[in-house]
Amino acid sequence: MQTKKIINDGDDAVDEMLDGILLAHGDTLRTSADSGRAIIARHGPRDGKVGLVIGGGSGHEPTFVGFVGQGLADAAAIGNVFASPPPDPALACVKEVSGGTGVLFMYGNYAGDVMNFDMAAEMAAMDDIEVRTVLTTDDVASAPRDEIEKRRGVAGNFFIFKAAGAAADEMMSLDDVERVARHANARTYTMGVALSPCSLPQTRRWNFDLPEGEMEIGMGIHGEPGIERGPIKQADQIVDEMMDRIFDEMGAASGDRVAVLVNGLGATPLMELYIMNRRVQARLEAVGLSTHATWVGNYCTSLEMAGASVTLMHLDDELQRLIDRPCHCAMFRVV
Repeated sequence: MQTKKIINDGDDAVDEMLDGILLAHGDTLRTSADSGRAIIARHGPRDGKVGLVIGGGSGHEPTFVGFVGQGLADAAAIGNVFASPPPDPALACVKEVSGGTGVLFMYGNYAGDVMNFDMAAEMAAMDDIEVRTVLTTDDVASAPRDEIEKRRGVAGNFFIFKAAGAAADEMMSLDDVERVARHANARTYTMGVALSPCSLPQTRRWNFDLPEGEMEIGMGIHGEPGIERGPIKQADQIVDEMMDRIFDEMGAASGDRVAVLVNGLGATPLMELYIMNRRVQARLEAVGLSTHATWVGNYCTSLEMAGASVTLMHLDDELQRLIDRPCHCAMFRVV
């Protein structure tokens, strides 16, 4: 049985989505003349500024296109659903946002993305544009601590991109923007839980099997296997499992500050996300951590997957300043 979707032809879904986004947010976004899959901030790129290019597969909205705008990403290269963008739109992004001081690529640690963005960086070098790369690896469930370089980038992109984008907007050098990006990534931790699968527009069939009444802790945003599957538990129990793993990774001390993201994966009601946030805040208070800022909602989704993730960024003075810096994007603003 096929799933129900409000689409036309599944093969056209990404391009039709981008058409709709540009019609809604034309004051903020435009496409490159070289590629309709290269989405450019109208008011971000400028001479002397490090260009920040993010990107990845569609189906995670508002990641990636929603975070393009002044003060955050200068451009995003957009792939098909759950698929890496090819090198051409990534290269088009570079050419559009290069202000003469280099460009930073940032995206999740997935093999297809690494291959195609690396190819784009090599092509940019042929035009004498320096491109560096920082991979996001915030998903603590995706690899053990001694193999952290194998971890995936998930909802923590929200914080990591924000910090790097603010650093670039402050006109920091390429060295410093890269340093900030790596520092933000190293202090950002995410755990997720899935309750039901999602289906791709082309197939309209579930992309993995999760039996009735079961959940999976640590499942990835494309349906990658998690670390524990079993009967659905109460909200507080689910959050406790996630927070215990994050606390173990952070090693934070009482009095430290964090930024919090309780993220929906696409089909989870806000009611449930706020119930989770209630427990997240109780756990933070119990260990003496101070919450500087909290976001609750859909920030990195997986089509219509039911589930959620919790992300903590372990703040210091620099990261707090950068998280607080104003930005104006199509689907996210800080004022």
